[in-house]
Order: sequence, then C-alpha cells, then structure tokens
Amino acid sequence: HGFFKANMFLGAGSVMHGMNDQLDMRRFGALRKVMVITFITFSCGWLAIMGVPPFAGFYSKDKIIEAAFGVNWIVGAVALLGAGITAFYMTRLWTMTFTGKSRWTEDNKHPHESSSVMWIPMAILAFLSVVAGFMLAGAIETWLAPVTGFEETELAVSSLVMEAASLALVIVGATIAYLQYRRDVPLTAPQHVSPLTVAARHDLYGDAFNEEVFMRPGQWLTRSLVFFDNRGIDGLVNGIAAALGGLSGRMRRIQTGFARSYALSMLGGAVLVIAALILVRT
Repeated sequence: HGFFKANMFLGAGSVMHGMNDQLDMRRFGALRKVMVITFITFSCGWLAIMGVPPFAGFYSKDKIIEAAFGVNWIVGAVALLGAGITAFYMTRLWTMTFTGKSRWTEDNKHPHESSSVMWIPMAILAFLSVVAGFMLAGAIETWLAPVTGFEETELAVSSLVMEAASLALVIVGATIAYLQYRRDVPLTAPQHVSPLTVAARHDLYGDAFNEEVFMRPGQWLTRSLVFFDNRGIDGLVNGIAAALGGLSGRMRRIQTGFARSYALSMLGGAVLVIAALILVRT
C-alpha cells in the first residue's frame, strides 16, 4: 500500500511541477504526451490503488474486503462499494490529467517532464507497485501473529467469487469515470449543480464543521487557560514574591547599625511585653 500511495503522491507533485504549480485538473489534459515517465509511473499507481491484479493493491484490497465480510455483510458491502467508488474517482483523476485534449495551451504554458531527481524515485516505487504484491503476499500478514494472534476469515462464498465481484465493481467504476470524463471538460466548474455537488466541492463542509465545533472552542479554551496561568497561577506566585520582597525591604530599614537604635528597640519591646502581662493578669 505504501509503495503505490507514495508513487502517486510523487506523481501528483511531478504534475504540479510540470504545470507550473497549476492545481486545477480542468487545466490539464493530454499530459501523457509531454510527461511520459510521469504518466507511466502514475498509471502503475492508479492500477494498483484500484486493486487490479497483479498490482500490489490487489492483495491488500481483497484481504480487507474479506475481513470486512467476516464482521458482517453490511460492513463487507460497504467495503465492496468503496472499491468501486475508489476506481471511479481515481480514474477521473487519471483521465482528466493524462488523456483527452490539452487544456493548457491557452495559458501559454508548456508542461515538461520532471528531472531525474524526481522521476527516479517514482520509477522505483512504480516497479514496487507492480511486483511487491506477489513478492510479499503472505510473508508479512503473519509476522506479528505470535504477539497479536492471527485469524483466517471464513467466508460463505469462495475467495475467487469475492475477488471477481470486487474486480467487476472496479471495472464498472473505472469505465463510468472514463466515459464521463474523456469528453471535453469545461475550463470552469458548472455553477448550476445539485446541493450534493456544492457540498462535495466544500469537502462536505468538513473543514467548516471542524473549525466551528472543535477549532474555535479549542482556541477559546487554550486562551482561557493561558490567561488563568499568567494572571492566576503566575500572578499568585509573583504576587507573594513581590509582597515578601516589599516586606523585607521595609524590615531592612530597622537594621541601622547604631547601638542606640537597637537599645531603643529592645526597650520598646520590653515595654510591650510588660504591658501585655499586666493586661492578661487584670
């Protein structure tokens, strides 16, 4: 999983670099012609993340789906549906970026392939995205079994049927996305869309929800704690220190260094003691 995800992250960075930091896929298109290495390496990651055999993602995806069905059929169905949705949106990304007509000519930008410093790591990860699955399959899953335990999921249907169903959903999702986005893509996002599309463009308002529910109350709490710490805790400690410092400064004035002052102090103290004794006896 790490091989093809890292490969695709680097591939996305390569496309951003080649497109002069352009992030809008509506401004991409036909990059397979000018960024051949990025196209090939990214395609390996694309096939792997969809779980197409024999790429690396095939081995992890189907094991996850089998484990999900081992919990109950609802969780398994959600995992199976997720495989189809993943194939759809990853094919959308791949199609809008690398296929179709070029949509970057009007900006007078000419995309270019990244340097070897960027594409060599992508090539290594792309190679591992292809071969790591069947090289490491079964070698890691039981590695921690002596510590964590290992259970083999028993399914009501065979693994081949499950793999076939998963692959069928992947093909359906990828085909729908390819047929929909291989056509001319408008350079600006349509404005008259459904509320669900509007919410999707705003990440289902997840950022706004986190900001209002968690971030702003968290900021208020931390600022309140800082204020209490500065004015309450530190204020109390510093106030006591300042009071003792002021008291010691005043007491220091008693130490004049003159014997007559000390004698007068002793006489005054003796008078106070005698007066107190007289008052107590009476």
